[in-house]
Amino acid sequence: MPKRKWLFFILFSVALTISLVFGGWRSDRVLGQSPQYQGKKFVMVTSADYPPYEFRDTASGSADIVGFDVDIANYIAKELGFQLDIKDTDFSGIIPAVQSGRADFAMAGMTPTAERRQNVDFSNIYYEAKNTIVAQKGSNLTTPESLAGKKVGVQLGSTQEKAAKEIKGANLVALNKTGEIIQEVKSNRIDAAIIEDTIAKGFIANNPDLEFNTVPNTGEAGSAIAFAKGSPLVNDFNRVLAEMKQNGEIDKLVTKWFENNGKTETPASSSSLAFAKITPRIPFIIKGILVTLQFTAISAVLGFIWGTILSLFKISTFKPLVWFATAYTSIFRGTPLLLQIALVYYATPQLIGYNIPALLAGVITFTLNSGAYISETIRGGILAVDKGQREAALSLGVPYRPMMLDIILPQAIKNILPALVNESIALLKDSALVSTIGVTDLLRRAQIVGAEQYIYFEPLLFAGAIYYLMVMSLTWGGYALERRLQRSS
Repeated sequence: MPKRKWLFFILFSVALTISLVFGGWRSDRVLGQSPQYQGKKFVMVTSADYPPYEFRDTASGSADIVGFDVDIANYIAKELGFQLDIKDTDFSGIIPAVQSGRADFAMAGMTPTAERRQNVDFSNIYYEAKNTIVAQKGSNLTTPESLAGKKVGVQLGSTQEKAAKEIKGANLVALNKTGEIIQEVKSNRIDAAIIEDTIAKGFIANNPDLEFNTVPNTGEAGSAIAFAKGSPLVNDFNRVLAEMKQNGEIDKLVTKWFENNGKTETPASSSSLAFAKITPRIPFIIKGILVTLQFTAISAVLGFIWGTILSLFKISTFKPLVWFATAYTSIFRGTPLLLQIALVYYATPQLIGYNIPALLAGVITFTLNSGAYISETIRGGILAVDKGQREAALSLGVPYRPMMLDIILPQAIKNILPALVNESIALLKDSALVSTIGVTDLLRRAQIVGAEQYIYFEPLLFAGAIYYLMVMSLTWGGYALERRLQRSS
């Protein structure tokens, strides 16, 4: 081959290699992919009770979270090349989850207020909505001035709550969920509610006895993505958001989720219950029974064991054990259970670096709390056993441990069985509190269905009927066990 051809061949090969390497790099940059994110999993925390931003499509029994924010997050994940894991919690727990490292970022239609910026970093605004006043038809509550002297519902920790504080003479009622606020308006316990227009449209479409009127935004407005302070993700997320605005992707999603909001369902009648709307979603709600029973059973067994140990500490002659058990019982009976759940769930990652699962956090909290109450019940049962039993055992040379396990405790438990059954019933009902940290138990699933369908009373009534059946089953089981023990005595 002539030298010129060799030279041409070599130059062509080099040029081809350079074009492939840098062309591939350029292609990745155009798509937004970042090699440092490839194969990584990032956790997004949200509050999946805020359609159309984020909610669960429960018609098929699925627990998948969908919505406007979710589509944006999936688009960003695809562009940057990471895997997306979505976690659900109450709105008030979103920022603590990001701060504690339980989540890498948060999307929940959240506005970057000055107060929030002190705790987390935010992306650029990706969508801006308007506030509305929702009230009964014909109430003439259409302007902020008309709300003076009225009870006004807002979501706890939302920008609507802050905006409502600027309304002179309004009496604010802060609740956890938008569905609760709408139900309060329908029940005439509050006069009006202030919520976003995109959310209001869905509720109005399904509650024809209500109306809404848009009011001008004051102060901060718009939705942004929240990150932990100093997060390296902010710039890359902002770059993809800018691309989505330029290529029209944001507009497509706005059309998809907002323009047809609430039109896929038949409007609910204002004069009757709409149980037909939750019928296709009953399998989704029923799946929460297993989670509730699993949680209750584990907590009850561990709580009984821990309560027994604490009761033995309290009757011990070793004073430090008595002091410990007494102080422990005082602390766990003297503080709210909901506070204890929040502390275990959110503080554990910060204190010991372990990202504790929500269900495990609930089991630990209920075990510790239930043990404090059960210990007093068991202690009373032990002291109620005739002293002659103890004296007879000691006179026969029976060691302390076998005496307690084989003689004293069986009689004590038989005497306190009704109280233990009552504690188990209370534990079953109180288990609904784990829904506040995102556990999809029975109550949480009912709330999810209500949020998705823009109704509130019907799914909760259905969940209440299931709770009642479970409590009655536990009660009858306790009666049967009590009668059997009486016959064996």
